[in-house]
Amino acid sequence: MNRSMLVGAVIGAAAVTAGGAIAGYSAWERSHNAEVLSAEPLTKLVKTPRQECRDVTVTHQQEPRDKKRVTGTVVGAVVGGVLGNQVGGGTGKTIATVAGAAAGGYAGNRVQQRVQEGNTYETTEQQCKTVYESHREPDGFKVTYQLDGATGTVRMARDPGKFIPVKDGKLVLDEA
Repeated sequence: MNRSMLVGAVIGAAAVTAGGAIAGYSAWERSHNAEVLSAEPLTKLVKTPRQECRDVTVTHQQEPRDKKRVTGTVVGAVVGGVLGNQVGGGTGKTIATVAGAAAGGYAGNRVQQRVQEGNTYETTEQQCKTVYESHREPDGFKVTYQLDGATGTVRMARDPGKFIPVKDGKLVLDEA
């Protein structure tokens, strides 16, 4: 046997052994792994709160000194009574005075109420509200795999690559 023939035989034997090893490893890998058909990235919506503030002009009603409007009622009654006294004569004059005082008291009360409601002042206040900004973040993968001729789907934290390990006929999903 010459030397080149020996080298050729050794190289041929190595190639056949390597081919067999690759084929054997592929068969072993398929029997100990599930083949990944697809790995679809998943996302989740994340909302982040933040405060949004702005200055606004606010109108306030001045606190009245005479909450029951006694001054307006009394002044109105006096003016109404004086005006009622100018009408009629005798008993009619007395009735007109009393009616004028009652109507004047009511009118004076209402006038003072309108004046008090119109007595306002303005301030600038900061008003804040919570607004949410949203964005999407990665949230794992939806993995479709094939194991022993059956197709299944599982959610995984990471892209598993081409295969998912199998032990005792079940997928090994933990990252440990």
